[in-house]
Amino acid sequence: MTVLRPSSRIRRAVLPLALCAGLMTTLTACASDPDEGTNGVGKLEATAIEKKAQSAADAAKAVRLSGTLVSKGGTYKLNMRLKQDGASGSVTIKNSTFELLRVGDELFLKADAAFWEHEDPSSGESSGAPSSSGSGSGSDSSSESGGDSDAGSDAGSEAADKLDDMYVKVPQDDPSYKQLRGFTDMDLLLDGLIGLHGDVAKGDYDKIGGVRTINVRGGEDGEGGSLDVSLEGTPFPVRFARGGGAGVVVLSEWDKDFPLAEPAKGQTLDYGKQLPRG
Repeated sequence: MTVLRPSSRIRRAVLPLALCAGLMTTLTACASDPDEGTNGVGKLEATAIEKKAQSAADAAKAVRLSGTLVSKGGTYKLNMRLKQDGASGSVTIKNSTFELLRVGDELFLKADAAFWEHEDPSSGESSGAPSSSGSGSGSDSSSESGGDSDAGSDAGSEAADKLDDMYVKVPQDDPSYKQLRGFTDMDLLLDGLIGLHGDVAKGDYDKIGGVRTINVRGGEDGEGGSLDVSLEGTPFPVRFARGGGAGVVVLSEWDKDFPLAEPAKGQTLDYGKQLPRG
């Protein structure tokens, strides 16, 4: 009988420990519920989550878009604040950065002298930026001076110096206007970024920039794009990865207004119906 007493004591001790362990597991599971304290979007089906995000973006009045986009024209790094009546920010391509400012239909471009001197106006489709003096000016100067390329280069440099860090008004008749305006068009950019392709499936919960998110993706392994949607407040899109490695952008500052005003006259150059090219 005395031999059994320790075993019975052990059994009596193990039982409450087991119950306690089970209770702790239950409490832990409850505490780690990924949807607790959220807007509830994470509980929806993938297609419903995507639709919620699109509706939120469509109704938004402003957003900041930053990241990289890859297209046939090259790789663009964007950092733009956008709203319905305008935008401001910067675009980088081929190690060249320029600023864009749009107020209504008025569009302004600001860049340093190196940008204006080396960008080629004929390559607007591939470079994504207007260009200036370089090739056009050099070609004209050579024909007039019997091939004096140094004279053309000097003229291009002088023109570029005048444009350095000035806001140059982009004429609406200039071929570059439509393309550059695309970088400042909130609806156009969002329509091209948020839509997923293929069968949509739910991904993982995450936290991006301190915001809790749920991921939805299109196609197999996200080939149709990957969208992270906020689980806090309005279900705005927080991050979008384009399929095929075609870029990743972060969307923030939704509905946060910002001031827009045309630059002062002393900071602006207006060349009429066409951008300067030499």
